Amino acid sequence: MTPIDSSDEPEEALFVPHTELSADALRGVVESFVLREGTDYGEREFSLEQKLAHVYRQLERGEARIVFDPNTETIDIISTQARGSSAARTPSPRSKPE
Repeated sequence: MTPIDSSDEPEEALFVPHTELSADALRGVVESFVLREGTDYGEREFSLEQKLAHVYRQLERGEARIVFDPNTETIDIISTQARGSSAARTPSPRSKPE
């Protein structure tokens, strides 16, 4: 019988408080998110700086959180607000241990 290697089991995603990142790291995470988002903003165009400011405000208000997935070694920003069926696709990461 072969022992089970626990490293093969998926690890839970972790929330990363935005306040724990340096200003440069936070900007990099938010900028990467905004640039890959591909959201259609309708008739009004927003500059990169406006989009960044919007995400920063959401992080500050707790409407969005940064999440790190150790399985894929990726970081993302997710909404904490339920929005119809998208809430079902939102991962349920655990808080980062203190």
